[in-house]
Amino acid sequence: MPALDPSLNLREQVLAQLRSEIVSGRAAPGTVYTVPTLSTELGVSTTPVREALLELSRNGLVSPMRNRGFKVEATSLSDLENLFDLRVLLESSALVAVARRGLTDTAPLIALADEVRDAVGRDDVRGYIDSDRRFHAALVARANNPLLTKLVLSLRDDMRLYGIDSDEGKKRQQASVGEHYQMIELAVAGESDAIAALITRHIQEWKPLFTAALQKLA
Repeated sequence: MPALDPSLNLREQVLAQLRSEIVSGRAAPGTVYTVPTLSTELGVSTTPVREALLELSRNGLVSPMRNRGFKVEATSLSDLENLFDLRVLLESSALVAVARRGLTDTAPLIALADEVRDAVGRDDVRGYIDSDRRFHAALVARANNPLLTKLVLSLRDDMRLYGIDSDEGKKRQQASVGEHYQMIELAVAGESDAIAALITRHIQEWKPLFTAALQKLA
C-alpha cells in the first residue's frame, strides 16, 4: 500500500486505502485483514487501523472474525442490481433538489471535479475513487438534506467497483470527468430534468462493467 502522510488524518487515510482495495476488487472476497499486520505495513499505530476496519465493518464491506481479524465480504448480482436502483433513485432526487434551489458558490465543486480529472490523468484509480466520492458527497450535500447525503454515501460505499481499473473501466473514468462539470453547469442553470437524466446515465453506464466483472468471479 502507498505510504501515509503523517500530517493528515491517519484514520481517514487508512479507511480510504482499504475501501479502495475492497471496492475495486483488488482485495478479493475472503481476504483477511489483521490490525497488527496492517499497522506494520502502513507504518502507523494500531488505533487508526482498528478504527478504519470497524468503520468498514459497519458498512458491511468486511466482517469481524473472532481473534482472526476482518474478512472481506462477498457481494452478489442481486445486491449490485439493488444498489444501482437505489443509487439512481436517491442521487437523482438529490440533484434535482440542488437544481431547483439553484446552485451557487461553484468553486469548491469545480476544484473537486478538477481533482477527479487529475487522478484520471495520472492513471490513479485509488485517487479517482476517493476524489469521485468527495465530489458527489459535496454536490449531494447542496440539497441541504443530511440524511439523504448519508444514505447516498452509504450506498456508494457498499458498491463494488469490480473492473474499474480495466481498460474499459479507465475509459469510463475518462468519460465521467466531463459529466461532473456538466452536473455543475446544469445545477447552476436550474435544469432539473436534464440533471436527473445525466446522473442516471452517469451511474448506469458503470452497470454492465461491474456486472461482467462480478460474473467472472462467480
